[in-house]
Amino acid sequence: MKELWQNQSGKLFLWVPFLMAFGAGIYFNFPFEPNFIFSLILALCTLILSIIKAPIMIRALSLLFFGFCYAAVFTHIINTPQIPHGLHNIQIIGNVTNIDYTSGKSRVYIKTDAKNIKAGTGSAIIRVSIKKDIPLPNIGDKIKAQIGLFRPNNSDAPETFDYARWAYFNHLTATGYMNDYEIILPSSKSNISTLRNYMHNKTESFLVDTLVLGYKNAVPEEDGPIWTATGVGHVWSISGFHITLVSGWLFAIFYLIFRSIPAVTKRIPARIPALICAWLGLLFYLFLSGCDIATIRAFIMASLVFAAFIFGRNAISMRNVSIAFCLIFFMNPHFVMQPGFQLSFAAIFGLIWLWNDIKPRMPKNKILKIIYTATLTSIIATIFTAPFVIAHFYNIPIYGLIGNLILLPIFSIAIMPLVLFGVFTALFGCVSPINIAEEIYQFLLIIGNKIALLPNATLNMPHIPNIALVFIILGFVCLMFVQPIRIKINYILFIFFVFIGITITALHPKPLFYATSDHELVAFVNDEGKLEFNKFKASNHYFTFNTWKQINNEPTETKNVRRKPIKGLWKYETSKFNLVYIQKFVPLKNNIINLCNDESIDYIVSYFDIDSPKCNHKILRGGFVIYPSGKIRHVNHNRPWHSQH
Repeated sequence: MKELWQNQSGKLFLWVPFLMAFGAGIYFNFPFEPNFIFSLILALCTLILSIIKAPIMIRALSLLFFGFCYAAVFTHIINTPQIPHGLHNIQIIGNVTNIDYTSGKSRVYIKTDAKNIKAGTGSAIIRVSIKKDIPLPNIGDKIKAQIGLFRPNNSDAPETFDYARWAYFNHLTATGYMNDYEIILPSSKSNISTLRNYMHNKTESFLVDTLVLGYKNAVPEEDGPIWTATGVGHVWSISGFHITLVSGWLFAIFYLIFRSIPAVTKRIPARIPALICAWLGLLFYLFLSGCDIATIRAFIMASLVFAAFIFGRNAISMRNVSIAFCLIFFMNPHFVMQPGFQLSFAAIFGLIWLWNDIKPRMPKNKILKIIYTATLTSIIATIFTAPFVIAHFYNIPIYGLIGNLILLPIFSIAIMPLVLFGVFTALFGCVSPINIAEEIYQFLLIIGNKIALLPNATLNMPHIPNIALVFIILGFVCLMFVQPIRIKINYILFIFFVFIGITITALHPKPLFYATSDHELVAFVNDEGKLEFNKFKASNHYFTFNTWKQINNEPTETKNVRRKPIKGLWKYETSKFNLVYIQKFVPLKNNIINLCNDESIDYIVSYFDIDSPKCNHKILRGGFVIYPSGKIRHVNHNRPWHSQH
């Protein structure tokens, strides 16, 4: 055992980002908010402990606590303003900072005084949808707008996506709609946002919007499920795939240019100025694409690779990926909770483990070598990202390998270069390359649709509890970082921890009853195990229907089934508890006394806030779920990103 422990010294640094990330993850799921001053002091102390020559376990715990405390301190420092409640038909004055183009509508980002929207002091950024028949303002315009705003929603159930938290850490105060506006002061400044807007207007292509400008939702909405089912949905989020292609093309162009200049090649290798120029081109592409987290990760990795090539060091290594992980973590610790971060790092860690540590034997035939490489790459990327795909999207594409082998090469050698070249030619009025790329896209869409229509193309998966996901991640980390001696202890640990995670997931019960925090929407599991709702739709909880269906392992495309009330009451009886839900005031007034006195009723849930001293123990408040055992688990809503003024 001592020999095994001593053998790990070369890979101990690789655990650093994961320990900090686990600590931050604990903070983001903590039931209450720790004291700011205490967190700040503890962060400094644990940072010192993790650096000095203390015992390994002490340093490991210090890194875990540091991640927790750093996330707490960061949360209080950014202090994104929040509106106390929904606001309708209000007038604001602000500056247009960005425009997000989607397939169905456009969304305008406006920076305004927080006092204008009752969000406290300082500046606030809001995002409002604008009708198609209303002309869009220009980025930089100062406008007076008539708008309505909504608070970002909390989680729909425990351990699910918390939009309020995401908005807080992305500096977004509220979302809503804009009925009308007038320009007070036209834009007079030019920046990268105005350039992105100009390119969008000049090209008028969703391919440019997604592959160059980084608008994630610009792909036609009806096409999205096809690309998801074929496993190539990652193409529409600018990440390592795009950065690799662009950096390769830029390097090749500049290398040929500098090779043709003898004055340069006589003094330094042509690759050095070519790498520097290619890096500057990538930096421009990063800002042009909107600086998404996956793009930042890929750019940092590319920068480390370029630096390694310049200084003659190992270009792609676990250490470089870990450094990139740490840099992004310090930029914003909440990134570790976002799907883009998790998927991109899971894939790159898996691929480096495969090619640097496993080093599979390659066939000698060049064509077979290409096919074998593409197949292995796709398989490993799918395996390493599968836990996060399931955790966030509750399904997994079965034919992702087929889709990647058939569709991805065409994206690489045809669509991507045509779109990039088309952006340049469009500035001079020629959009032919973009039109050709869109024709190829339609051809690939036909192929993708055939793959998506294959039996069981997408497999619904159960909800993975947070603790189960931690065990699964720990298994993959042990697989990559534990250095074996005689027996493959890393494989044993991998199987052990992943088995624990899968077992926890399999044994974790599904709720029988769901309620949103405002009790506008509730859901019941019927005798057939299917969900029934109190209403067919709820404008304030548009995505809640799908979230609850996913947790209940139901297809999201099915019609929402409404349970009819009896005399204004929804009664729900199980072997462990009986519950009554009331949505309207008159049934509440007429029945509340009898319900309080009825000993057969365990819980009362009401859309209206009620306070009855004699039966407060029956009245359930806030968002929650109830499990078959009768256990109630509330949705946490008392953190800084949920606070109301």
